[in-house]
Amino acid sequence: MSLANRLAERGNPQSPSDFGGAVAQQDFRDAMASLAATACLVTAQGEDQRLGRTVTAALSLSVTPPGILISIDAGSALASLIQKVGAFSFAMLSESQQAVADAFAGKVAAEHRFDHGNWQDWPSGQPRLLDSVVTMDCLVITEVKLAGHILFTGQPRQIANDDSRWPLIWHRRRYNSVCPLELVDQREKGTAP
Repeated sequence: MSLANRLAERGNPQSPSDFGGAVAQQDFRDAMASLAATACLVTAQGEDQRLGRTVTAALSLSVTPPGILISIDAGSALASLIQKVGAFSFAMLSESQQAVADAFAGKVAAEHRFDHGNWQDWPSGQPRLLDSVVTMDCLVITEVKLAGHILFTGQPRQIANDDSRWPLIWHRRRYNSVCPLELVDQREKGTAP
């Protein structure tokens, strides 16, 4: 049975409580904190609004056609703006962008978040964060509301890729970096450069 059929059979869960289950929320949060992920930024711009949020709930959905999936809190102004404009910008943050990640994670007031980082606009008018590992200007092609979040599928219109940068990783509730395994071995042996 397909996921769509199973959801239809039991009703499409719209809030976390609709899922039920015996797992404590904190146990789940602690378990998921072990999942290392690139710190990413989702932004959108409308007529009089420019909003963004740091996220780790993002993934590559398909190559043909190119698509990514992001999860945004359904009650947020960002989700409403993305729905309104039908587009968003996506950035995989680099190691040098911890302050940007913190600002858009809520450590800076919303009206001052875009003061952090180096910004331009895509030709579409969506915000483009420079100095990231990858940035994408995306059109929304589908959205699904599920458990208090909206899953947006974005089709990239443009992509900027900077292979000289390393990603900022979020793991166990702190920032980390990617280190090639041969350097880990060298560090353990005391021979690292």
